[in-house]
Amino acid sequence: MHSQAKHAQSAVQTRTFDNPLVLKALLLSVLTAAFVIVQSVMAVAKPESLAPLAEQISPSVVNITTSTVVEGRTGPRGIVPEGSPFEDFFREFRDRTDDGEAPAPRRSSALGSGFVISEDGYVVTNNHVIEGADEITIEFFSGAELKATVIGTDPNTDIALLKVEADFPLPFVKFGDSDAARVGDWVIAMGNPLGQGFSVSAGIVSARNRALSGTYDDYIQTDAAINRGNSGGPLFNMDGDVIGVNTAILSPNGGSIGIGFSMASNVVTRVVDQLQEFGETRRGWLGVRIQDVTQDVADAMGLAKATGALITDVPDGPAKEAGLVTGDVIMSFDGVVVEDTRGLVRQVGNSPVGASVRVTVMRDGKSQTIKVVLGRREDADSATPAAEIEPEEEAAPEVKSLLGLSVTPLTDELRETLGADEAMMGLAVTEVEEASEAYEKGLRAGDIITEANQQKVESIAALEDGIAAAKDAGRKSLLLLVRRAGDPRFVALSLGD
Repeated sequence: MHSQAKHAQSAVQTRTFDNPLVLKALLLSVLTAAFVIVQSVMAVAKPESLAPLAEQISPSVVNITTSTVVEGRTGPRGIVPEGSPFEDFFREFRDRTDDGEAPAPRRSSALGSGFVISEDGYVVTNNHVIEGADEITIEFFSGAELKATVIGTDPNTDIALLKVEADFPLPFVKFGDSDAARVGDWVIAMGNPLGQGFSVSAGIVSARNRALSGTYDDYIQTDAAINRGNSGGPLFNMDGDVIGVNTAILSPNGGSIGIGFSMASNVVTRVVDQLQEFGETRRGWLGVRIQDVTQDVADAMGLAKATGALITDVPDGPAKEAGLVTGDVIMSFDGVVVEDTRGLVRQVGNSPVGASVRVTVMRDGKSQTIKVVLGRREDADSATPAAEIEPEEEAAPEVKSLLGLSVTPLTDELRETLGADEAMMGLAVTEVEEASEAYEKGLRAGDIITEANQQKVESIAALEDGIAAAKDAGRKSLLLLVRRAGDPRFVALSLGD
C-alpha cells in the first residue's frame, strides 16, 4: 500500500509539471517573488537623499570675494543711453566732485567659489576669479573669513592655487579620477551662484573630453546647474571626490541652461602639484607646429590612413636639435599612438621637462624613431625672436597659372608687402580661381607656397617638377605647404586625370 501511494504521488507531480497552465502559474509566482526581492534590495541600496553627501563635503567648499582698485569712471555708463539728451547732464553730474577734480579711483568687488584641498589651507579656484585682485577673502561654510595669498596661476587651464593661514586644521576634499567618470554618472556642483551663498545642484555627466578654446582643454560637460559665481567651485562624484573644477557655461542669456563645463581633475591635479611645488607650471615642449592629417593629405603623402600629427614647421628647439623636419608625420610619442594634434599637445604638455622620449615619424614613406629631449613650454613662450637672416638674391619676376592658382616667385617687395621674413623662399599666390578646388580649400591671394611634395619650392619650375613627380608616382593629389601671415599649413590639391 505504501509503495502504491508513493507511486500515485509521483504520478500526480509528473502530471502537475506536464500541465502548461500549472507550470506557467508556478513560474509567474517565482518571478513575482524575485521582483519583490530585487525592488526591496534596490530600495535599501539607493540613497533616499543627497543630503548626507552634501553635509559631508560642504565644509570644504568656500566663497571667494576679491577686491580690486579701478580708475574712476568719467562717463554716464549704464545710466542713460549713448546719444541721449540727458547724456551731458549725467556726465557732468558723475564727474563732478567737491573740489571739481576728476573722480577718484574706486574699489570693485567680485565673487566666485573654490574648495580646500589640504588641512593646512591650500585652496583651488579659477584663475579668472582672482585675476588682477588686490585682496582675496575666503569665506568658509562656518561663516569664518580668512585672507588668502596667491601661490600660483595657470591661465592655460584657468586654474589658481591660493593659501590661507588658519589656527586649526581645515576640512578638505580630495581629487578623484576624472577618467573614470562616465556619461550618465551622477554629479554634484557646489559653490556661490550669483552671490547667493552656498548652494548645491545635482545632475549627470553629459559628455566627456570637451574642448573650448584652450590648448590643454579637457572639460567634463554637465547639466548640473552652474551660474555666475559658481566659477572655481568643485564638481563631485557620488563618492565625494572632486572630478572637475566648474569653469564655464554655454548660455544665450547668462544663466544656466544645463550646459556647464568643468575642467577635468586629472588635468587640474598636475597643474596644482606644479603650482604648489614651483609656484608656476612646467610643461614639456617638443618645439613643432602641427596640423591634423586629413584624408586628402594622407592620400597625397601615401599614408595608409588619416591619423597622426603632420609637422608644418620646426623652429629652433628640441625637435630641430633632434632632427625632426617639416613634413614628418608623428605617429607615436613616448610609446603612445598619436591620433590627432589635440592628443599630442596634451601628452607633450603632461610630460616632464628634460625627459628623453622616443618619437616615431613617417618620413618619405618610411617609419623612423627619433629620440628627443623635451624643453619647457613656458621658456619657449617667453623667448625673444631669433636674429634676422640676410636675404638671398631674389628671382626674376614670372607669373604662371597652375592648379587654379596664379603664382610668382617671391621678391623683396612681395616679402615686405606680405609680411614675410626676408629669408623666406617660395611662390606668392597672386590670384585664386573662385571655381577651383584651391579656393574651396581656403587658399587666397597673398598666401606663400614654400613646399610641394615635401620638397622646397623656390621657382615655378620647381612646382611644375613637383606636380610631374606626384603624377609619375601615381598620386591623386599634390601636397603643398602654404604660409599665411607666418602660419604654416598643408593643403592637398587634386591633380586630376
